[in-house]
Amino acid sequence: MTTSSLNERLRSLPSVDDVLASSLLDRMRAVLPHAALLGAVREAVSCARADLREGREVDVAVEAVAAQAHTLAERMLMPSLRHVVNASGVIVHTNLGRSVLAESAVAAVTEVARGYSTLEYDTKGMCRGSRHAHCEQLICELTGAEAAIAVNNNAAAVMMVLSEFAAGREAVVSRGELVEIGGSFRIPDIMELSRARMREVGTTNKTHAFDYERAISDDTALLLKVHTSNYRLIGFTESVSARELRRIADAATSARRARDASAPGILVYEDLGSGALLEMRNLGEHAEPTVGASLAAGCDLVSFSGDKLLGGPQAGIVIGSAELIGRLKRNPLARALRLDKMTLAALEATLRLYLDPELARAEIPTLRMLEMSAEKVRERAETLAARMRAVLPEGCANVTVVPEISRAGGGALPMRDIDTYAVRLSFARGSAQECEEYLVRENPVPIIARIHQEALLFDARTVLNEGEVDEITRALAAYFAHADDERSAS
Repeated sequence: MTTSSLNERLRSLPSVDDVLASSLLDRMRAVLPHAALLGAVREAVSCARADLREGREVDVAVEAVAAQAHTLAERMLMPSLRHVVNASGVIVHTNLGRSVLAESAVAAVTEVARGYSTLEYDTKGMCRGSRHAHCEQLICELTGAEAAIAVNNNAAAVMMVLSEFAAGREAVVSRGELVEIGGSFRIPDIMELSRARMREVGTTNKTHAFDYERAISDDTALLLKVHTSNYRLIGFTESVSARELRRIADAATSARRARDASAPGILVYEDLGSGALLEMRNLGEHAEPTVGASLAAGCDLVSFSGDKLLGGPQAGIVIGSAELIGRLKRNPLARALRLDKMTLAALEATLRLYLDPELARAEIPTLRMLEMSAEKVRERAETLAARMRAVLPEGCANVTVVPEISRAGGGALPMRDIDTYAVRLSFARGSAQECEEYLVRENPVPIIARIHQEALLFDARTVLNEGEVDEITRALAAYFAHADDERSAS
């Protein structure tokens, strides 16, 4: 395009006022403030101008630009945080909100959100209560702990423990356990923020009991064990168990107090990360250690997440003796990191389900999906495939059910391949990449699948219900109609 013809096309663009006056924007005028609608119109005109400068074909009619402005304005009305369909096969998907709450937890959140609640009110004493009380007894019942505290995530729990018990002193940790967790947060960074001094021992692949014994000094506050839930070292490796750390800490404490009876003891603290309350059936050797087992092994304190294998809301839970948890409750960080009423309601309801392990397995979606048999998933995949075939235009795609692998996700069970079945959609019209972009960007409810060898895979293990099956089939039908319209227009 010559400069003169480009300038002519640019001059043909409608003015902002002309687009703003279009009848296509009447509905938006009724629901959006004028300034917001004006911003959408300006963006639509600006995008059209940029496309012309890049040499792309652009419809410069007022109605066409107004239609684009309408689309931009609609996006302003759409919440940023909204429901998605997870057909990826990743069960605890960090980017998609991790664990799905049980229905009883959702109901509990709704109940406390719609009005006032007993967040910090004791109805028996008719006086001020503690928000810690709502979940503490349940956590103790389920883990065997004397006391517990819940804060807003496990990284916060780690920081609070280290800040309270090791600030200005040493925490001894194996080099093989200096993990990086989600979002590039690293255990050494959290230790630095807590003002604990990290004392690394051992090597990446091997740490022995004598490494801890040699590292302990009068300045040692605790031995920190970090469960590597998001990766595994295999081969020529060795680590020290929590039970062995207990023996080492007790021996060092006895020696220290033989010199000074008032000397502080050395704690053993395990950061479990994922934190399973039940042993996972069908996971075998890859199953995560349970919280209760870590406590029974002799740890003074154990911390774990509420929104991973536990299957509840985002939270970090610390369990231990009444004395130690009491110190955490009095730490100023306990207020800064405390849970709000909706999270507490969801956590309490989730924990109540664990009082009956079979009920927990049936009602908590994370547990249900982790333990669902491959044959059960296959039945769901066949249903989804049949629904797809019923709505898709003839000859547009091939729909088959194929064996695949699901993942636990959320930094848990990294070595465990979970057998599953997915619906494979291969394309005669359109493409897997274009379809994926349409499902995520254009569908009102984003649908997250995965591409494999020029096909889209919809893992039935993480498709939650009939409503989500309907959403997938509607969206795919809309994609092929959209693709056919674009092909006709070109």
